[in-house]
Amino acid sequence: MPNRTQGRVSRQINLVQQRLAGAPGLPFSQLLDVNLVREALAEEPVVFRERLFTPWTTLWTFLSQVLDPWQCCLQAVARLLAYRQAQGLPACSSETGAYCQARQRLPEAVVKRLMQQTGKQLHDRETPQAWLWKGRSVKPVDGTTVSMPDTPANQKAYPQPSSQKPGVGFPLARLLVVFSLAVGTVLEAALSQHQGKHTGELSLFRSLQGSWTPGDVILGDRIFCTYFDIVMLQEKQVDVVIRLHQSRRADFRRGRRLGRNDHLVTWSKPRHRPEWLDEASYERLPKTLTVREVRVQVNIPGFRSDSIVVVTTLLDADTYTLADLADLYRARWQAELHLRSLKQTLQLDVLRCHSPEMVRKEIWTHLLAYNLIRGVMADAAQRHGILPRDLSFQTALELLLAFAPYLATMTGSTATACYNALLDALAPHRVGNRPDRYEPRVKKRRPKRYPLLKEPRAAARRRCLSGSKN
Repeated sequence: MPNRTQGRVSRQINLVQQRLAGAPGLPFSQLLDVNLVREALAEEPVVFRERLFTPWTTLWTFLSQVLDPWQCCLQAVARLLAYRQAQGLPACSSETGAYCQARQRLPEAVVKRLMQQTGKQLHDRETPQAWLWKGRSVKPVDGTTVSMPDTPANQKAYPQPSSQKPGVGFPLARLLVVFSLAVGTVLEAALSQHQGKHTGELSLFRSLQGSWTPGDVILGDRIFCTYFDIVMLQEKQVDVVIRLHQSRRADFRRGRRLGRNDHLVTWSKPRHRPEWLDEASYERLPKTLTVREVRVQVNIPGFRSDSIVVVTTLLDADTYTLADLADLYRARWQAELHLRSLKQTLQLDVLRCHSPEMVRKEIWTHLLAYNLIRGVMADAAQRHGILPRDLSFQTALELLLAFAPYLATMTGSTATACYNALLDALAPHRVGNRPDRYEPRVKKRRPKRYPLLKEPRAAARRRCLSGSKN
């Protein structure tokens, strides 16, 4: 029977903390602050059991699983078994059943909270002034989708696209992520179904309204360019730099001219109240909004010149010049690169868990692991006087996987020297400055010519057994 007494829980937490304070312990535990884990567990009704997979062990084994290229439960349990053997501890079973049950017991809120706290800690406390944009905290926002196994539970929570036939599609979820431009960490994220009412990127963005801090600058695409969203952000003393929505037209002959391709204009509050906004809030919002529109010229060698219009609430043209705003909006591409690192390098694109609750835990654990790697990159950047986004995320992951088994068994000055060697090895691997690089979205390697599955697999299997070709 589990022991739920507060005294027993407190003693066990203290015991584990003492062990971790003296040695890094489990793989990847040296990357996560023990105090953060302790606070997150204290906020949730976690049940500690007298068994191998405590919440501490489960969390770090889960992290090692999502960071591993194979991302299978057997590999994660085998890694824990190897660590216990190396430390002279009793061997555990290589069966994955206990670990899978422990992952189900781990509260989803604990993992999500750790993801938020690690991202915020790096962004707020460990960001040098030189990494900020004009002393401002810039937060790029972007959305994507993730796929998951085709199970009845997943289909019910995150239905597959309506364009796919039943039995041959995969459940799909929409994910909106808020990044830190300075250090690249995930600060916030929201999840919903792929399609349906209140499931779009704007709805997810509005669900994060309580996440902004006065002085923030939101950097986003044209979908976030709406009167009501900009006004509500301004009420929180949050500025925006976003592309002009396609439904609006910029006329630089009107408004107050600040320079060539730069002017202030006044938008009027839409006459019709949107469905998501209540009547009282609609009446409270101001009837006009002054914004700044700047035209940015985009010149890519080999392509016809194009221009885009950027909307911002940064109205001071002396402090924030047109060139400053153009460079900042160009940095919005960092959000696309971060999503690529998450989906391709960390393999968040296709999830593995078979239930909606475990799918969400898997997503938050991926984002937490991503933040931990970004923390290593920030340490290397600060040590060598460069920007974190100049370093290769792929290289950081590969070096971390190579060093982790040894860091897990080291203590004191030896562990510090090994970690510094990791940072020094990462620093030379910088990404190229290729802001206008263009590559065709095609593959050279030809896949094997198997036909596509156009019916449920069970039906296809029965047809194969019957010898029918149709």
